[in-house]
Amino acid sequence: MNSIVRFLLFAVVFILIDIYVWQAIRLVIKGSSINVQRITSYVFWGITAISIAIMFIGFVMQPPAVTYKMRTVMAAIVFIVYISKLIVVLFMFVDEIIRLFKWVISLFQSPETQPITTNQTLEPAVESNKITRSEFLTKTALAVGGLNLGAMSWGIISGAHDYRIHRVTVRLKNLKQFDGIRIAQLSDIHSGSFFNKTAVKGGVEMLLAEKPDLVFFTGDLVNNEAGEVKDYINIFDKVKAPLGVFSTLGNHDYGDYIQWESAQKKAQNLQDLIKSHKIMGWDILAKYGNLEKTMQGTDEYPVKLLLSHDPSHWRNQVLGKTDIDVAFAGHTHGMQYGVEIGDFKWSPVQFRYKEWAGLYSEGNQNLYVNRGFGYIGYPGRVGILPEITIMELKSA
Repeated sequence: MNSIVRFLLFAVVFILIDIYVWQAIRLVIKGSSINVQRITSYVFWGITAISIAIMFIGFVMQPPAVTYKMRTVMAAIVFIVYISKLIVVLFMFVDEIIRLFKWVISLFQSPETQPITTNQTLEPAVESNKITRSEFLTKTALAVGGLNLGAMSWGIISGAHDYRIHRVTVRLKNLKQFDGIRIAQLSDIHSGSFFNKTAVKGGVEMLLAEKPDLVFFTGDLVNNEAGEVKDYINIFDKVKAPLGVFSTLGNHDYGDYIQWESAQKKAQNLQDLIKSHKIMGWDILAKYGNLEKTMQGTDEYPVKLLLSHDPSHWRNQVLGKTDIDVAFAGHTHGMQYGVEIGDFKWSPVQFRYKEWAGLYSEGNQNLYVNRGFGYIGYPGRVGILPEITIMELKSA
């Protein structure tokens, strides 16, 4: 019953969005032929009908033939369409605010001071050549929404596996014996989302070509179930380094986001996932982390490195509260959507996380947030591309 209620709420929201967007499209095509207007109407509302049908079949009926991966693709199609339409709505809403503002002002004006807006005051030649503010904002809204639709579609075709190596040097005052050590970091593999095994293999080969001394993996090997990584074990078991590969778990690895038949099956899933790490030769460090216990007996070590999936852990429990030199995290994916040009980076995820991509330093403590190797939900990336980190530690 809950799934039906959620579906109905989504359906109502989708239809309201489409009614609003349709007004913009009608304004743009009003000068077109009747046939063009009719075809445009059929296409637009046909997409609406298909989107609602996809949501109903995939997330209410859930027939056995529709697998988790198929539902992910179906949800991604609807998401891309409607996030683009929401952008149109937001742009058009600017015009609504302007109109409301002018209407409120008019309430406080006397009739003599209000602007004359009758058609008789306009010169026909001028009127025919001008584009109104509403038309300008409407066309801009549709253009931006269309660009977003194209960018997100391209983000699936190209961005999902467009792996980039990010190189960073961190200087530590107590580093002596391991001066110059090179650490590769992977994070957020999300193997259950992959659709191009050859491209994933290529990403791993890029990492191996860097010949790191040490490899860290900072969580989220799967989306929900341990079985998702089965087809990729023979790829990720190639990740090797002279000083070892160390890994930890992420929030998705615990299976908290799906229904299990029993607590025992959920617990077994976690054990199977840990076993996958071991099969690949990755030295898994912990299940549920306890930083206080982790720090016990470490006073004699001059340099401390921490693997912690969620970057917010650094500011909440590490920074200024421990002597950990470098923390490695992931989790945010850079929201898989944003802009990176040189040193400038922006993503909506920064409104949720203070540290969300790259290196952050305060005092003598550092955090590196990997942008993620894989993806979840939206099966692509726009602007914030999948990352392989190569960090070199140098003596200060």
